[in-house]
Amino acid sequence: MRVIKKEDARVYLDGPEVCREYVITEKITFGSSILHPGQTGGIDSGHPEGHEIFYVSRGVVLMHNTATAEFYELHEGDAILVFEGEPHELTNIGTDMAIITWSCAPKID
Repeated sequence: MRVIKKEDARVYLDGPEVCREYVITEKITFGSSILHPGQTGGIDSGHPEGHEIFYVSRGVVLMHNTATAEFYELHEGDAILVFEGEPHELTNIGTDMAIITWSCAPKID
Protein backbone atom coordinates (compact mmCIF):
# COMPACT_ATOMS: atom_id res chain seq x y z
CA MET A 1 0.00 0.00 0.00
CA ARG A 2 1.02 3.59 -0.52
CA VAL A 3 -0.38 6.77 1.04
CA ILE A 4 -0.30 9.91 -1.10
CA LYS A 5 -0.76 13.19 0.74
CA LYS A 6 -2.44 16.15 -0.93
CA GLU A 7 0.82 18.09 -0.81
CA ASP A 8 2.61 15.23 -2.64
CA ALA A 9 0.19 15.19 -5.59
CA ARG A 10 1.29 16.68 -8.90
CA VAL A 11 -0.59 19.97 -9.39
CA TYR A 12 -1.25 21.46 -12.83
CA LEU A 13 -3.74 23.63 -14.70
CA ASP A 14 -6.03 22.50 -17.50
CA GLY A 15 -7.30 25.91 -18.51
CA PRO A 16 -8.62 27.40 -15.25
CA GLU A 17 -9.20 23.89 -13.82
CA VAL A 18 -6.83 23.08 -10.96
CA CYS A 19 -5.92 19.39 -11.21
CA ARG A 20 -4.15 17.16 -8.72
CA GLU A 21 -2.77 13.87 -9.96
CA TYR A 22 -2.34 11.56 -6.99
CA VAL A 23 -1.46 8.27 -8.66
CA ILE A 24 -0.36 7.21 -12.12
CA THR A 25 0.73 3.65 -12.79
CA GLU A 26 0.58 1.50 -15.90
CA LYS A 27 -2.85 0.27 -14.69
CA ILE A 28 -4.66 3.31 -13.26
CA THR A 29 -4.61 7.08 -12.88
CA PHE A 30 -6.43 8.91 -10.08
CA GLY A 31 -6.82 12.61 -9.47
CA SER A 32 -9.11 15.50 -8.67
CA SER A 33 -10.15 18.80 -10.19
CA ILE A 34 -11.43 22.08 -8.78
CA LEU A 35 -13.53 24.52 -10.78
CA HIS A 36 -14.88 27.80 -9.46
CA PRO A 37 -18.40 28.91 -10.47
CA GLY A 38 -18.63 29.57 -14.20
CA GLN A 39 -15.26 28.04 -15.04
CA THR A 40 -14.81 25.50 -17.83
CA GLY A 41 -11.82 23.18 -17.83
CA GLY A 42 -9.79 22.26 -20.88
CA ILE A 43 -11.08 19.81 -23.47
CA ASP A 44 -9.78 16.31 -22.83
CA SER A 45 -9.53 14.49 -26.16
CA GLY A 46 -10.38 11.17 -24.52
CA HIS A 47 -8.21 8.16 -23.88
CA PRO A 48 -7.89 5.64 -26.72
CA GLU A 49 -7.44 2.61 -24.49
CA GLY A 50 -9.11 3.52 -21.22
CA HIS A 51 -12.38 4.31 -19.55
CA GLU A 52 -12.51 7.38 -17.32
CA ILE A 53 -14.93 7.92 -14.47
CA PHE A 54 -15.76 11.25 -12.83
CA TYR A 55 -17.39 11.59 -9.40
CA VAL A 56 -18.76 14.93 -8.21
CA SER A 57 -17.61 15.28 -4.61
CA ARG A 58 -18.98 18.81 -4.31
CA GLY A 59 -21.02 21.17 -6.45
CA VAL A 60 -22.88 20.95 -9.76
CA VAL A 61 -21.11 20.45 -13.08
CA LEU A 62 -21.99 20.01 -16.72
CA MET A 63 -20.11 17.31 -18.62
CA HIS A 64 -19.97 18.04 -22.34
CA ASN A 65 -19.11 15.39 -24.92
CA THR A 66 -17.58 17.70 -27.53
CA ALA A 67 -17.86 15.10 -30.32
CA THR A 68 -21.58 14.43 -29.97
CA ALA A 69 -22.63 17.80 -28.46
CA GLU A 70 -24.33 15.92 -25.59
CA PHE A 71 -24.49 17.49 -22.11
CA TYR A 72 -24.92 15.76 -18.75
CA GLU A 73 -25.78 17.66 -15.56
CA LEU A 74 -24.09 16.11 -12.54
CA HIS A 75 -24.79 16.91 -8.91
CA GLU A 76 -22.90 16.08 -5.73
CA GLY A 77 -22.78 12.29 -5.40
CA ASP A 78 -23.25 11.64 -9.14
CA ALA A 79 -20.74 9.81 -11.33
CA ILE A 80 -20.31 9.54 -15.09
CA LEU A 81 -18.42 6.95 -17.13
CA VAL A 82 -16.61 8.24 -20.23
CA PHE A 83 -15.77 5.55 -22.79
CA GLU A 84 -12.59 5.25 -24.86
CA GLY A 85 -11.84 8.18 -27.13
CA GLU A 86 -14.79 10.36 -26.05
CA PRO A 87 -13.68 14.01 -25.89
CA HIS A 88 -15.10 15.87 -22.92
CA GLU A 89 -14.96 19.02 -20.81
CA LEU A 90 -16.39 20.06 -17.46
CA THR A 91 -18.09 23.33 -16.54
CA ASN A 92 -19.07 24.39 -13.03
CA ILE A 93 -22.70 25.51 -13.41
CA GLY A 94 -23.29 25.88 -9.68
CA THR A 95 -22.82 28.80 -7.31
CA ASP A 96 -20.13 27.08 -5.20
CA MET A 97 -16.72 25.62 -5.95
CA ALA A 98 -16.94 22.18 -7.61
CA ILE A 99 -14.65 19.32 -6.64
CA ILE A 100 -14.51 16.35 -9.00
CA THR A 101 -12.47 13.19 -8.59
CA TRP A 102 -11.54 11.16 -11.64
CA SER A 103 -9.87 7.92 -12.49
CA CYS A 104 -8.82 6.30 -15.74
CA ALA A 105 -8.01 2.67 -16.32
CA PRO A 106 -5.90 1.16 -17.53
CA LYS A 107 -4.21 4.61 -17.46
CA ILE A 108 -4.15 8.05 -19.02
CA ASP A 109 -2.00 8.23 -22.13
